[in-house]
Amino acid sequence: MQMKTILILMDTLQRKMIHAYNPACPVITPNIDRLADRSVVFSQHYIGSAPCMPARRDILTGRLNFLERNWGPIEPFDVTFPSLLRRNGVFSHIVTDHYHYAELGGEGYLPQYNTWEMIRGQESDPWVSRVAEPVFPEQFAGRVVRQNLLNRTQFHADADYPTPKTFASAVQWLRDNQGADNFFLQVEVFDPHEPFESSEEFQKLYPDGYRGIYDWPRYAEMGEQETPEAIEHLRHRYMATLTMADKWLGKLLDEMDRQNLWKDTLVLFTSDHGHMLGEHHRTGKNLFHAWNEMAQIPLFIHLPEDRQAGQRVSAVTQNIDLFPTILQWFGADQALSEIPYPIHGRSLLPLLRGEAEKVRDYAIYGWFGQPVNITDGHLTYFRAAVPENAPLYLYGSMLTTFPRYLGAGLPEGVLTAGNYLPWTGMPVYRLDQAAVAKMAAPVMAKMGMRPDPDLLSSRLFDIDLDNDQLCPLEDPTREEEMARALAEALQLHDAPQEQFVRLGLKQYLP
Repeated sequence: MQMKTILILMDTLQRKMIHAYNPACPVITPNIDRLADRSVVFSQHYIGSAPCMPARRDILTGRLNFLERNWGPIEPFDVTFPSLLRRNGVFSHIVTDHYHYAELGGEGYLPQYNTWEMIRGQESDPWVSRVAEPVFPEQFAGRVVRQNLLNRTQFHADADYPTPKTFASAVQWLRDNQGADNFFLQVEVFDPHEPFESSEEFQKLYPDGYRGIYDWPRYAEMGEQETPEAIEHLRHRYMATLTMADKWLGKLLDEMDRQNLWKDTLVLFTSDHGHMLGEHHRTGKNLFHAWNEMAQIPLFIHLPEDRQAGQRVSAVTQNIDLFPTILQWFGADQALSEIPYPIHGRSLLPLLRGEAEKVRDYAIYGWFGQPVNITDGHLTYFRAAVPENAPLYLYGSMLTTFPRYLGAGLPEGVLTAGNYLPWTGMPVYRLDQAAVAKMAAPVMAKMGMRPDPDLLSSRLFDIDLDNDQLCPLEDPTREEEMARALAEALQLHDAPQEQFVRLGLKQYLP
């Protein structure tokens, strides 16, 4: 039996920018549409941990990690699906321009695969090396960063940009391995992540009258610089970047056509999170409530021979479910039973085969140290922490995060080590997050990242009627039901006990 899988991961892909979810969207993406037409489309797919590296650790391990730590590496005790595929005779390769894999806090991910390729030049990737300062623009909004200006000097035609190069590399890999079987290919592109960069031909598709540069938004509530004209321009830059990526996705799909890979290949298409482009009067991500623009993400799954193409699945799913789905697709069910700790993900194959209407009752998701969010596909509940947001501890065996080391210069007693995580026998460090937050505050302020006061309040939404989450409900009974469900879900996901105290949920414990 032919067994091949391709995972296509596009960073920061807002679901509203995809016609399969929003037919009225003006973005030009014929190849995303083409893939959706050949796939099963999941309507209630959610993030788990966010942003970038937490999301990837979720996908690779099948476990939520945002309840235990922030942005960080693959831990020594983690069991990843590429490593399990290797043990079961499946060759895995990743090609990516997601440069965070090469930074502090990104350790251990790429070596999980048999082979990997990194395409350079995205965002602030320390790629172009110049001692002299670049020319900074005179008129701009949002952010402009020295290293990114240097990297941009290498981009002329669309083929020069990292995401097109990543798709081109994936095409070449398929050609080099034509006729091969038992492989997993991960094609992971940074676009349409900010800064929203594309060649001029794509920008001309979305004209407006804005003067200046605005393609890298602040992570903040909108202020004077985020005028209606600026936000329209920002959205146009996002769409231009997405359209450029879509063109090169098309080259990958063309190669699948040429090799007739649709006949025997499972294709998964998703993202790690979305982005705020003026919705809820905010731009960016990370520092706000996990609105659906960031948390509700696309998922298409193409089955060999276009089986069930065009069908919709309304069951609640999330990115941790990719782990068992991929392993079971390759017949590596035995590997799941050998993992020495519980897996939070649930295989999606029963949904795809019509054997089940749901695989989970709830999805819980969020950012470390912020509200914890839960949805059953009908209601969404943002559970805010108690005012002091404590106790809160970060757990891990490697003291790196984005992009720095943790632990140096901390007061005595803030950093300890022991068997703090009952689901693994390996001792880990425990770091009081209050001290970490204090150390990180100057860096966050320099990047324009300031905590949002809204995070201090819980919110309840009926997403059947209000998927844009514009009208919070005042319904104590249903809020109580969702709080109780959240407490039960946290227990199922091995949440550290202090999370129940931090979130004011201790009364719901048995």
